[in-house]
Amino acid sequence: MAKRNARAATAAQTKIHPLYGKDSENWSPVDGYRDQSYLRKVKPKSDGQRLLMEAIDSCHLTMALGPAGTGKTYLAITKAVEALEAGSVGRIILSRPAVEAGESLGFLPGDLQDKLAPYLRPLYDALNDRLGAKRMKSLIAEGSIEIAPVAYMRGRTLNNAFIVIDEAQNCTYGQIKMLLTRLGWHSTMIVTGDPDQSDLLPGMSGLADIANRLEPVGDIAVVRLSDRDIVRHPLVASMLGVL
Repeated sequence: MAKRNARAATAAQTKIHPLYGKDSENWSPVDGYRDQSYLRKVKPKSDGQRLLMEAIDSCHLTMALGPAGTGKTYLAITKAVEALEAGSVGRIILSRPAVEAGESLGFLPGDLQDKLAPYLRPLYDALNDRLGAKRMKSLIAEGSIEIAPVAYMRGRTLNNAFIVIDEAQNCTYGQIKMLLTRLGWHSTMIVTGDPDQSDLLPGMSGLADIANRLEPVGDIAVVRLSDRDIVRHPLVASMLGVL
């Protein structure tokens, strides 16, 4: 009985933010994070990662293609945060397509932020890891960091910004072309994706085609990461080698 009462008291004190449902109105993808210690200076863990970081420093447009776990998104956001804190850019803009991974969730409740939160959560995770919760919330609130879906990028000119287009393998040729042409003055853009893990119908992804077309163009870097650059669990590299 004592243990049951203790569990009930603990549950009553625990604040839960449901993602969906009638109690999800005040939920925010930024809530629930804790400040944590992290490395101020991120160093490459493979030759491919070193080439990627050098390309980002030297080119205004970089395309990073490679399998899962190679650090494409993390390194891109790390460079974006470094540029913002150094004053090299005035804002960070992160975008990714709202495409489900093989299953349909139907119509999601809530406003635009509520509907997009599940798709954009990986970007919040990376930002929290590099900035800490309080700093991330502050920068998002003041507009220094903007996270937007691909569908809301048309017609914009992104000046003085560091732009990261994540999961670009789930964009069509036309969508990637539209995103690339948003690049404005004093801006840097990084496009990341894995052509082998697209959630679109076969032949619809435009990432590999556009990367091949842009590779010979000067001042544009196309970095191709491989299984040797995977920094997740060693089993990830082993599985991708046979799947």
